[in-house]
Amino acid sequence: MTRAFSGVKPTGHLTLGNYLGALRQWAETDQHRADSLFCVVDLHALTVDHDPARVRRLSRQAATLLLAAGLDPERCTVFVQSHVDEHARLAYLLECVATDGEMRRMIQYKEKSAREQVRGGSVRLSLLTYPALMAADILVYDTDEVPVGDDQTQHVELARDLAVRFNHRYGQTFTVPKATSPKVAARVMNLQDPVSKMGKSDDTGPGIVYLLDEPEAVRKKVMRAVTDSGQDVVHDRATRPGVTNLLEILAACAGGDPEDLAASYSSYGALKKDTAEAVVEVLRPVQERHRELCADPGYLEQVLRTGAEKARTMARPTVDAAYRAIGLLPA
Repeated sequence: MTRAFSGVKPTGHLTLGNYLGALRQWAETDQHRADSLFCVVDLHALTVDHDPARVRRLSRQAATLLLAAGLDPERCTVFVQSHVDEHARLAYLLECVATDGEMRRMIQYKEKSAREQVRGGSVRLSLLTYPALMAADILVYDTDEVPVGDDQTQHVELARDLAVRFNHRYGQTFTVPKATSPKVAARVMNLQDPVSKMGKSDDTGPGIVYLLDEPEAVRKKVMRAVTDSGQDVVHDRATRPGVTNLLEILAACAGGDPEDLAASYSSYGALKKDTAEAVVEVLRPVQERHRELCADPGYLEQVLRTGAEKARTMARPTVDAAYRAIGLLPA
């Protein structure tokens, strides 16, 4: 059976973009068709300045929302990255295979380091090397597919390159993975800045719809979404990014093709109203399930404990094989 792996980073509250671009596909499709692992990648949250208590709180919230979105521990493996030591063990080996140039070309490092340089600061070394850890997250499970948004495909390509290089130098060890993504709303944009992704790490603002936002807050944010000059409703990301973002959100929430939906609207107001209601309805069952799970914290702890044990059993043989292949003595 095909094996799939993906994860969420607890650096902020999960957003509508996380749900439409990833979580929903994991729940509705991936966990049913593949041997799937879904992980809260908490080690990645340490690459920037952080509050330890907040990381723990967001890690628990992210894990709860994975279950609330529909992941079934009987069908897939849900766990926290730091609970499985094999991720860190393999990451160092991949750092020994990766090059400095590869790390410095990664988009997130380039963007964040440039921002810090403008401020007169610097970034942590882990921000430069974390793509090797991300590659380890994938390769440690002999992953075939990585369901991700299109902004993460660069990391999957790096994992592929490192797997091929390791296999060539030290013998066949890793499965070479590929990225998969949904056809619609793979990348939901910020409602106030429709050329930028709706990111969970952004500051709180009216352009970001969080999964736990109250219905009225959702409606207010969507109704205040930035649109474009002109009055006609057209699906064209290059010239009409604001309207296109709303159309793609509506299509992802209520069904339909964005271009076909555009033809049924003659005003931005009507489009915003329908989009707002569609978002409220798609989030309603997630929020209800989240409340149920929060009322029984022992259940989440058991799921994560069982998930980590299962993940560890799958990961250890691969890491042990990699250690032997690269030249390390067995313990």
